[in-house]
Amino acid sequence: MTSAVLRGDQLVLRYGKTAVVHGVSVALSPGRVTALIGPNGSGKSTLLRALARLHPVSDGSLVLNDRNAGLLNARDFAREVTLFAQSRQAPHGLTVSEVVAFGRHPHRRRFAGPSPEDRAAVERAMTVTGTHDMAARPVGELSGGEMQRVWLAACLAQETGVVLLDEPTNHLDLRYQIETLDLVRDLADEHGAAVGIVLHDLDHAARVADTLVLLHDGRVHAAGDPYAVLTAENLSAVYDLRVEVQADPRTGRLRIDPIGRHPARPRTAISGEISV
Repeated sequence: MTSAVLRGDQLVLRYGKTAVVHGVSVALSPGRVTALIGPNGSGKSTLLRALARLHPVSDGSLVLNDRNAGLLNARDFAREVTLFAQSRQAPHGLTVSEVVAFGRHPHRRRFAGPSPEDRAAVERAMTVTGTHDMAARPVGELSGGEMQRVWLAACLAQETGVVLLDEPTNHLDLRYQIETLDLVRDLADEHGAAVGIVLHDLDHAARVADTLVLLHDGRVHAAGDPYAVLTAENLSAVYDLRVEVQADPRTGRLRIDPIGRHPARPRTAISGEISV
């Protein structure tokens, strides 16, 4: 995996004639995790897709390693940038290992079979995502969470310097949510990848990111260190909801507490005991 820098400068993105992202700049650097957060409709997934060249840029520039990313051919771009998207159809009639091997297509010569490097990359990707034991299973038999991990493995098998992830913890149980976040940190810390990730869960964002970009109505409301961005003032304004933020006295980790109309019941109000 080679280091790479991906930068969007003053990006304007539209659906039809309607602008949904207004002059947003974001830079993804080697060894760092940048999380895009914000309410539904804030433009974060559209911005991520634009960084992956899957949404047209109406204005501004997309730069990969000081080159105009729009001028690169698809294969060269895919050798540097991979995207884990939320919605993908599971291909019928293929095994897990065959789907993971899709990630090696940008590196393979036309009509050539998989090389030893390809096979090694697929093995590594399945091992770190916990999919190795189901390598021979047809993907049609997998649960949604299992398929999520298979597509993540396919992205990692691509072994790019820039990794883009759109809600990678969706559909995963608690264990695999945390393992996925740990894997994201490993990509940055151990492999030097530049990681851009969209997350709805603010606790997850605080846990995994070096830099946060908080979007609201297609504009950057705040950006920087998680402790500077995840403030009660910022979150209450963007989500139109009272939000309290505290740092855990033991770990220092930020805890986000949205306050709804029904506060949590005190323990004394819960009748009966629960036995397991």
